[in-house]
Amino acid sequence: MVDLTDLLADLADESEALEALVRPLPPAAWARPTPAPGWSVAHQIAHLAWTDHVALLAATDADAFISSVSAAPDPARLVDYGAEEFLAPPADLLDRWRAGRASLAAALATVPSGQKLPWYGTRMSAASMATARIMETWAHGEDVADALGVDRPATDRLRHVAHLGVRTLGHGFAAHGRPVPTAPVRVELAGPAGDTWSWGPADAADRLTGPARDFCLLVTQRRHRADLALTATGPVAEEWLDVAQAFAGPPGAGREPRTGAGALGAPGGVPA
Repeated sequence: MVDLTDLLADLADESEALEALVRPLPPAAWARPTPAPGWSVAHQIAHLAWTDHVALLAATDADAFISSVSAAPDPARLVDYGAEEFLAPPADLLDRWRAGRASLAAALATVPSGQKLPWYGTRMSAASMATARIMETWAHGEDVADALGVDRPATDRLRHVAHLGVRTLGHGFAAHGRPVPTAPVRVELAGPAGDTWSWGPADAADRLTGPARDFCLLVTQRRHRADLALTATGPVAEEWLDVAQAFAGPPGAGREPRTGAGALGAPGGVPA
């Protein structure tokens, strides 16, 4: 089990890496469209700031968080509304995001062990919340990098994203209205440093292998399976490539193959 302190340190590093990418941008670049339709670079950062805000509410005032969910005028557009609400001039947006994520980290560090925090359609521990924030920060960072034409190096922080991707196998099937498989899947991924990350029984008939970054792009729906070097063996693993979804909420639209007509897709479901 990963220590919460280590998770929060990795979350801070992932956030700082993305901030370093957008901080020097001129104002016009913040309006550049990203692969998520209707979302600019500014929307991506505003979304992260908003999600940190609601996560902080969940960690510090569960009743207020639940009330905010109940009061949402259109749950289907909750993510879009949040991003739009938090839009601001670049300097102000960065200040708000920086302060919000610091407050969230401080709050998560004080959550008692075993306590579950309310979230969209589920409840999670502080460690799971921190892991989900790493996943989202990395995923939306990929959208920003795509918009800017930047190829970001993979880091060992992807292990958290991959772990969440494996844990949400059943959620992906259920979100797409398919029966949750009972057969285990062995996952073996090549980490950025050349080591192997693995989950599941070594003798499982269903297997999924490939680069860790490709798997993370799959489960965050940032790339179509056709554009990834992932190999599935067995019916469950093969179908998983079509429904993988590490974030909460309804099924995302995913992305079209880059070899096809465009590569755009939905920003993602309810923040994981």
